[in-house]
Amino acid sequence: MPREHESGRGPLSGLKVIDLTTSYAGPTAAMYLADLGADVIKVERPRSGDDARWWGPPFVDSRSAWFASANRNKRSLAIDLRHPGGLAALRRLIATADVFIENLNPAKLRAAGIGPDRLRQDFPHLIYCAISGFGLSGPDIALPGYDLVAQARSGLMSVTGAEGGTPQRVSTALSDIVTGMCAALAISAAAVRQREQGTGDLIDMSLLDCDLALMAPRIAAYLAGAPEPAPSGGTDSVLAVYQTFSAADRELVVAIGNDAMWARFCGAVGLPHLAADPALADNEGRRRNRSAIVCEVDARLRTRSAADWISVLAAAQVPCSVVQGLSEVVADAQVIARGSLLPVPGTDGRMHTVHSPFRLASMPKARNSPSPDLAAHTTEILSEHGFSDAEIEELIQSGAVEAAEQHGAR
Repeated sequence: MPREHESGRGPLSGLKVIDLTTSYAGPTAAMYLADLGADVIKVERPRSGDDARWWGPPFVDSRSAWFASANRNKRSLAIDLRHPGGLAALRRLIATADVFIENLNPAKLRAAGIGPDRLRQDFPHLIYCAISGFGLSGPDIALPGYDLVAQARSGLMSVTGAEGGTPQRVSTALSDIVTGMCAALAISAAAVRQREQGTGDLIDMSLLDCDLALMAPRIAAYLAGAPEPAPSGGTDSVLAVYQTFSAADRELVVAIGNDAMWARFCGAVGLPHLAADPALADNEGRRRNRSAIVCEVDARLRTRSAADWISVLAAAQVPCSVVQGLSEVVADAQVIARGSLLPVPGTDGRMHTVHSPFRLASMPKARNSPSPDLAAHTTEILSEHGFSDAEIEELIQSGAVEAAEQHGAR
């Protein structure tokens, strides 16, 4: 049976997931399911494994920080899907699984007999989640897609960057992470019906669709008649004062979300005449006069340090923050208090991952097993699924599967 982790079982305990994904979006989806208690079996290529194992530096004891950040709480099984014995072994695992997640070429999956139509026919209970760049329909289903491509094609890059500058990518794996979150949500929803009715589903998840969801307010505004946006440094929000400003020593952001907050802000920073101006009483008026307001606010905020203004605005209940670098983020008292940084076991604090963005009262302690070494659990998993010692040895000797003890764990 799957090993229990050191913390609570989680609401997805008992859900078996076969994770045939590589890179970042699919592994992120599977990791979030594992964080919630699912038993995730990560199926990898022999010898090289998941592409992300080699994304670096940095590496800690030959372990990629990027790989570790999306693969905790999993077990690794290495199977050669080009080998008939390996493919048969995978199907034997899928037969008893609840969820199958893949991000491979659809034509190759169909040729191997593990495409969605075939597996859903053979295993009606199965939740099949296909993660791709552009989805399972439309003219571009065969095109490869990565985070950068999705950010560009969705319009996300077209509104990101300095005013008057060139479009920029949001400098993290935004498309991958959001797609992973959305996939985990859809799988969890499908699992509710699966447990109630015993039926599976096909989940078609694409990077482009998820980035379009991120762009929903901008697309809706444009289609309703707003001008086509361009990079603006974040100064073109629907809210008039919702941007970065320069204090005397560093940058901070101010986010004014309603009229009462506007009045409190003006009083707190010593600009009461702005609050008293009827032309600025609502957001529509403030947007008409945005340039003049921003100029006056900017001049005022430059007179004191960011720390001073943060204290003043916090007291006035106006959302604000300094623009923190990562050296400040990892030392942030709120981040530390929330336990948001999880030390990777066995690395003596030299490597960390980030806590899932959800907190459940039923799981007071996060599941936090380290990302698995390649093929570390091949023998264990096959044995759990009814393979005899002789069958396992034959699979290993034929090259259909790989076990970590063959080469030393990676």
